[in-house]
Amino acid sequence: MSSDIKRIFVIGATGAQGMSVVRGLVADGRYKVFALTRDEASERAQQLQALGNVTLLEGSFADEALLRAAFRTCDGAFVNIDGFNTGEKTETFLAMRTYEIAVEEGIKYFVYGNLDYVLKKSGYDSRFRTGHYDGKGRVAEWILSQNRFNADKMGAAIFTTGPYMEMAFSTFTPMTPRIEDGVVTWRVPLGQGAVVHVSLEDCAYYVRWLFDNPQRSVGMDLEVAIEHVRYDELAAAFERVTGHPARYIDTDIDQYFSGPLKNAADRPAGYSADPADRSTMSFRQNFTGFWNMWKHDVVTRDYQLLDEIHPNRLKSAEEWLKRHEDLARLNNTLSLWEKLQPEALKDSFSVLKSSEDRQRGRLGGL
Repeated sequence: MSSDIKRIFVIGATGAQGMSVVRGLVADGRYKVFALTRDEASERAQQLQALGNVTLLEGSFADEALLRAAFRTCDGAFVNIDGFNTGEKTETFLAMRTYEIAVEEGIKYFVYGNLDYVLKKSGYDSRFRTGHYDGKGRVAEWILSQNRFNADKMGAAIFTTGPYMEMAFSTFTPMTPRIEDGVVTWRVPLGQGAVVHVSLEDCAYYVRWLFDNPQRSVGMDLEVAIEHVRYDELAAAFERVTGHPARYIDTDIDQYFSGPLKNAADRPAGYSADPADRSTMSFRQNFTGFWNMWKHDVVTRDYQLLDEIHPNRLKSAEEWLKRHEDLARLNNTLSLWEKLQPEALKDSFSVLKSSEDRQRGRLGGL
C-alpha cells in the first residue's frame, strides 16, 4: 500500500500539529499534500505552500462537496478536526462522516488525529470528562471497529497525542506561565500529577512513519508523548537549561479560573457550539476534567514502543528544552526566557491556531 500512496489530503493542516505533519510528509518529495485551510492567504497557509509539494484548498471541513472532491484526487488522508471550533457533539458527527466519505471516494489509507478517550480510561468517572478529548476518543474507537470490516477498501490508523510541550511556553494555553518577581511560574491545578506532553517536531516523524509503514500501522492506535512531565521537574529542568529561575505552584481549580482564564470560564469550550445546548461543556467544565486526568495519572504511554519506532525521539522535557534553545541560537530566534517576557507574550501568537484565530474560524455546514 505504501508505494501506492502519493497524495495526502490533510484536514487541520494549518494547526500546530498539522504544520509539523505536512513538513514531515513533503520534506523529501515522496508525498504531495493537499492542505485544507479556511484562508489560503493566511500566514500559516502561505508557509505551507512555500514548502513545495503543497496545494492549498480553501474551505471548511464541514463542506461535504469539498471533502468529496478532495478525496477523489488523493490516495491518503490525515484528519485532525479542530474540536475547539466545533465543540464535542459536532466534531463527533463530522469526524464520522469524514471517514465514511473517505471510504466511499476511494481513499486507501486514513490516519485520524486523536486524543485519549479519558472518560472511558477513567472507568466512566465524570470527574475526568473532557469534551475535546472524549469527542475524538469515541470516534477513534469507532474508526478502529470499522477498520476490521473496511481495511480491504481503506486502511485506517489512529494517531493519539496530547498537550504540546510548546504550550507550556506559549500565550493563550491552559498552562501559560508568567514571570513573577523574576521567576518563571506555572500556576496550574496539577497536584503531584504529570502531563503527557508531546513534541510537535516528533509528530512529523510519527505520522510519516504511519504512512510509510502501513503493513504494520493499519489498525494501530499510536499513542505518543515525550514523557509524563511533572511540573516541579519541568521547572527544575528549565533552570538547568536556561540558567533562569522557575517554579511550579499547585493551584486549586477555583484559583485557576479566577486568574487570566476568568473571562473564558463560562463560555462554550468549542466556540461554535450552542451555549443553550445542555450537552455543551463550558471552558471551566472541560478543563476541570482536563486537569483531573493529569492530576490522577489516568493516561498511560508505551515508551518502549515509541523508542522502537522513533529511536531518536525526544525522551524528556529537559531534552526538549535543550533542543529549543539550540535551535533558537542556530536560527537567531527568541530563547524561552525571552519568549516569556511580559511584552513578548503580549505581542505573540499562541502555538494553538484557535487562539491565533481569536476563536472566529468559520465552520459552515454539511
